[in-house]
Amino acid sequence: MDWDKLRIFHAVADAGSLTHAGDKLNLSQSAVSRQIRALEESLSSTLFHRHARGLILTEQGELLFDATKSMSKRLEAASARIRDSEEEVFGELRVTTTFGFGTLWLAPRLTKLYEQYPDLKIDLMLEERVLDLPMREADVAIRMKEPSQADLIRKRLMTVQMKLYASRAYVERNGTPEQAEDIVDHRLICQNPRSAQVGSAAVLVQKLMTHNPSSLLTVNNYFGVLQGVIHDLGIGVLPDYVTEDFPDLVPVLREEDTSDVPVYLAYPEELRHSRRISAFRDFVQNEIIAHRKHMKELGKI
Repeated sequence: MDWDKLRIFHAVADAGSLTHAGDKLNLSQSAVSRQIRALEESLSSTLFHRHARGLILTEQGELLFDATKSMSKRLEAASARIRDSEEEVFGELRVTTTFGFGTLWLAPRLTKLYEQYPDLKIDLMLEERVLDLPMREADVAIRMKEPSQADLIRKRLMTVQMKLYASRAYVERNGTPEQAEDIVDHRLICQNPRSAQVGSAAVLVQKLMTHNPSSLLTVNNYFGVLQGVIHDLGIGVLPDYVTEDFPDLVPVLREEDTSDVPVYLAYPEELRHSRRISAFRDFVQNEIIAHRKHMKELGKI
């Protein structure tokens, strides 16, 4: 199919009128009409129903319009990426990460990124599901394991441990458990064992469950677990990076800490030269350096 004819078809389908499409394309109505007729002849299909109020797509026209919409979006994205490699940092950046890391660590720090790049538009997609970066479901990902998809640039950012925490007020009122068996006298707050979570956290929760805690609160994300802990409800399973922003958390049962969980940043090879990606990557790396420095000053690593 002729690309120019498809471009004109898309404009007509979008406008619903030969006249309006011609105005947008700087073409006469007769020139637009000729191109549409030629396209219909090449496809041996009628693409529009014509009536007094304008044009309505036929079933075949709807199929073609779906395809041209997809093409238009991809061309716009390609154009933006080309500009992005040459101009200032601006435009949309789609970032995906887990709900816990996104809400508890990343989002509270984005103020600094926007101060540096006020024209950046970030679409933060918080999902436990791993989005397909090569298929452009997102531009950049931060995940709690090394990505397995091909054609990705990946960088290990840091490691995280899942630990048990309670609020200072809770342990003052209820005491501190000395060993795992003591969880029987406390309320355990954790992710539901059936919800998507870091594997080592699931193993820790399963082990604690065997000691039959006297009470239980399960939530399907770590933000909910944190809210329960800081409001003195019980002992929670949380990633250790939360302690920098919530200094009132007290670690308990340290011998139950999990092994290191790697945190990776990844993006498609085709975005290697994207200024938006570079800006976001550098921001995250600088924030992690500052995070680790502060944690050392607090004596937490």
